[in-house]
Amino acid sequence: MFAANGFDLVLVARNEARLNELAEELRATNKVKVMVLPQDLGKPGAASEIFRRLAGTPISVLVNNAGFGSYGPFAESSLEVQTEMIEVNMTALLQLTHLFLQPMLARRSGRVMNVASTAAFQPGPMMSAYYSSKAFVYSFSYALADELTGTGVTLTTLCPGMTPTEFQERAHVHMGGLWPMTSARSVAEAGFKGLMNGKRVVIPGVMNQISVFLAKRSPARLTNAIVRRVHKA
Repeated sequence: MFAANGFDLVLVARNEARLNELAEELRATNKVKVMVLPQDLGKPGAASEIFRRLAGTPISVLVNNAGFGSYGPFAESSLEVQTEMIEVNMTALLQLTHLFLQPMLARRSGRVMNVASTAAFQPGPMMSAYYSSKAFVYSFSYALADELTGTGVTLTTLCPGMTPTEFQERAHVHMGGLWPMTSARSVAEAGFKGLMNGKRVVIPGVMNQISVFLAKRSPARLTNAIVRRVHKA
């Protein structure tokens, strides 16, 4: 979406080969500059290293969309995996936001998008750490967006629901057929439009909007039971 709208890109992920493949495709299709920056956001110091590598490169938009989940009883889950999830979903996002905000505020111009989830609005048994991490992203980002009022910098929180990506495979969970999925392209289009318009929160898809509306107005005990039943199914 960004390349199609003329943005030069810096692509960050662990898999350098896939990043290079995507970069070539974007350069050929959209005639934009694309920089590949392999980095594992689950490792301490990754955010600082990214910021250091981009010193002198003005970043007008920051999109924090790295994240993963893990399914299963928390007490039986790998502590290493749970800790890495917190590093990626929360710590790296917080650090990248803080680092890249400074030059944006100095220029009085910039946009930040932090990707949360509809999971942010209720507890999630069997994925408790993941749901909690997305609740953090939503709360942190919403509050920070208010702090940025009048600075020339906006912050948008994107809250997608179930989307067919590699997330389900990584989390070892399958929810196909239990809830209408929104395509990755639809999520990206909604997020891009909301970001460009300076919206504070974007929830793609009518069913996702309804679920968030109901979750906000229902007792936690009820939403907790519903999520547990969905996950069991």
